Amino acid sequence: MQLLQDLFPFGWQHYLLGGLIIGSGVALLFVFTGLVGGMSTVFSSSWSFVLRTPFFHQVRFTSSRGWRLVYATGLVLGALVWWLLLGDGAPLRTEVPAGLLLLGGFFVGYGARLGNGCTSGHGICGLGSLQLPSLLAVLTFMGTAFLTANLVAWWLP
Repeated sequence: MQLLQDLFPFGWQHYLLGGLIIGSGVALLFVFTGLVGGMSTVFSSSWSFVLRTPFFHQVRFTSSRGWRLVYATGLVLGALVWWLLLGDGAPLRTEVPAGLLLLGGFFVGYGARLGNGCTSGHGICGLGSLQLPSLLAVLTFMGTAFLTANLVAWWLP
């Protein structure tokens, strides 16, 4: 029981509820429309409104950008509603410099494009639709994370 308290000092219920809500939303989107709601594709299709490079003007992006923009807007508005109604309303802050946040965002975006999707997209949407490449991607992500966490824990006092 102490391990559970150490891993989840603020409780585990909201993690379970968040996972159930995300999983249900993605499943409902797929069941009712046949569409997969991966966020890296939402990101790329949204850029097709602004950028004229051939990559962003592939049919898979331009043919679906309308509903994907609505989908992304719903995610942002949902977070705003949660913050206003259930959060404490205080501004969120970080000590990480803006330049490092931008650099990290660039590497995450590049990795998502390189991996044909982000970690959560492969884990939620890809595994949910039983795609073998997503299983391999998730196993790679988790193995790398496990190895990295253990190496960092070993090197740090």
